[in-house]
Amino acid sequence: MATITKPQSEERISFPVTGMTCAACQARVQRALKAEPGVSDATVNLVTNSAAVVYNPTAVSPQRLIDAVRATGYDAVLPSAEADIGDEGDRAAIEHARTLTIRAVVSVVAGLLAMAFSMSLMESTGVRYGLLGLTAVIIGWAGRDIYRAAWKTVLHRSADMNVLVTLGTASAFIYSAVATLAPGLFSRNGIAPDVYYEAVIFIIGLVLAGRAIEARARVKTTDALRRLATLLPNTARVERAGGWQDIALAGVRPGDVVLVRPGERLPVDGKIIDGTSEVDESMLTGEPLPVVKAPGDMVVGGTVNTTGSFRYSATSVGSNSVLARIAKLMRDAQLSRAPVQKLADRVSAVFVPTVLAIAVVTLVVWLVVGGVAALPHAIVAAVSVLIIACPCAMGLAVPTAVMVATGRGAELGLLIKGGEILQRAGDVDTVVFDKTGTVTEGRPRVTRVVPVAGVDEREVLEAAATLESHSEHPIASAIVKAAGEREISLSGVDDFRAHPGRGVTGRIGAKKVAVGNESLMRDSGTDPDATNVRVAVGETALFVAADGRLLGTIIVADAVRASSQPAVEELKQLGIESVLVTGDRRAPAESAAGTVGIANVVAEVLPEEKVAIVQRLQREGRVVAMVGDGVNDAPALAQADVGMSMPRGTDIAVEASDVALLRSDLRSVATTIALSRRTMRTMRQNLFWAFVYNVIGIPIAAGVLYPVIGTL
Repeated sequence: MATITKPQSEERISFPVTGMTCAACQARVQRALKAEPGVSDATVNLVTNSAAVVYNPTAVSPQRLIDAVRATGYDAVLPSAEADIGDEGDRAAIEHARTLTIRAVVSVVAGLLAMAFSMSLMESTGVRYGLLGLTAVIIGWAGRDIYRAAWKTVLHRSADMNVLVTLGTASAFIYSAVATLAPGLFSRNGIAPDVYYEAVIFIIGLVLAGRAIEARARVKTTDALRRLATLLPNTARVERAGGWQDIALAGVRPGDVVLVRPGERLPVDGKIIDGTSEVDESMLTGEPLPVVKAPGDMVVGGTVNTTGSFRYSATSVGSNSVLARIAKLMRDAQLSRAPVQKLADRVSAVFVPTVLAIAVVTLVVWLVVGGVAALPHAIVAAVSVLIIACPCAMGLAVPTAVMVATGRGAELGLLIKGGEILQRAGDVDTVVFDKTGTVTEGRPRVTRVVPVAGVDEREVLEAAATLESHSEHPIASAIVKAAGEREISLSGVDDFRAHPGRGVTGRIGAKKVAVGNESLMRDSGTDPDATNVRVAVGETALFVAADGRLLGTIIVADAVRASSQPAVEELKQLGIESVLVTGDRRAPAESAAGTVGIANVVAEVLPEEKVAIVQRLQREGRVVAMVGDGVNDAPALAQADVGMSMPRGTDIAVEASDVALLRSDLRSVATTIALSRRTMRTMRQNLFWAFVYNVIGIPIAAGVLYPVIGTL
């Protein structure tokens, strides 16, 4: 049987890493974490400025992981034990983006001023000194983080984008400063004392502008997480000292009794103590109809109470709540990397040293070919190589696409647990569906009401629902729900009696009413054949009689989801085959499959046999997605290349799956695959253009066009 969860000896921790500015930074931190003993996997994400590590706590401590990051020249802190959805890191990211934007705008404006003065008044000594001072201010204020990060990187015997920018701008600034302060040194050697202050300012401004855009994009891609936080109220009404007190949400503890009134959002997860109401859970399940909640039922923080008031006991608060766990899954997904990212990592790891070598070679070649007179051209060409090189483009090509795709998936009701899964989903060519609770609703529903001649349909349903309202059977609940949907009022019942396996009886007013199967009808002196109703495979017929007279028949079935047939059709259009695998009997399985358009059906299988079927398909070379909701589906979900769990699935099924469907709409399966394919196209396009930009730009910056057309 397939392994459902990771070994208990391993744990996962996610924490912020600050100071990274390019793919080389990311690669260095990642290598340092992976080198620690007991670390089985480490992923560092430049877009989220964070790391996720799977480690053995007996071999390495979380603090040692933090120390390993700091040893590379970057900073990291352990996550707070009370961290919740409203993470401080989000607020810090917003402030960081704002700061970068201000510095970028000021630098670009200063660059424009420097360019204007350089073009008209460059011969003026005063203008040169003014530009020297302006450039020094921009370097010291706007560019200080770039220079500081570069210095830390060099101290750790490495190189990154900051080193490239620092070398380029510092070289141009020093050259210009010498030309300003000692112009005779140049003129005596036949070299014009040109200055490049506007270039230095513009380079810093454009680098900061790029980082500001990236930072704002990061903030935007975490909007879904912040929207989750807004689903919770700021306070909760809690029973304290014999009365009710409104306290801050952070003050609620497990076991506290919480009161919720009509129209209010539930502040925390819990279990109803007393009171009955209907709760709108659409933000979790996508179901438009409120769900009836009674004592003993579980409720989720962030959902909306619609009708009655009730008291409930808080069970999960803070980081243990359903919303917080969803947020954590989303963060973990954004921390992960797609396999295609490994190519970008390998390229970025050698990119900076290669560019430095090209810059040195450029300088030497210009001096060898042109002599001392070519020194200004040599310096400008070498500096241009350092500046135009952009490892960040390759480093951000994949994680940015993953972040955007997982964020978009969350908006569509898809919780995709990682970049690797996102890539794998696009390769799926076969989808295996469970039946009950997946292709079908998983709970009985009234599909037809067939009255006898002279009786109204509402009369049949009213009698049955009035009686069944006293029963806890799932079919009874289906009948009561059907009556509620038709706004049928229920009467009182006397002498209620349940007949196990047969039905129920009781008195409604002066009439003796019976609802049940043929056996119960015949015992009560009623002919069940009067309606002559045909019952299809998978349907259950309940007869309704009053004073021995048959009123009609109610057909109950585990109905096929309205979205199942369109979902299968969408998968066909994507070139994907659908298979139905169920432990149910063959007749209802084939009936459901025929309704939705699935030709390949395997019925009456055990959980381990579901795993074997998935394995057989994989041995045939297929990439398999499994969609299920129950404990019996969990092994197959784990075995499949991509496991997808339904929103009302068990915790084990959700844990075993790779994609959690937050809406009871099977079309989400095709949406996941289509989203994956679009994302992979975007990733490849990003990598292609990042590579092309550098391949074309670096030689031009080095001056290969100068011998041909005289252009630098």
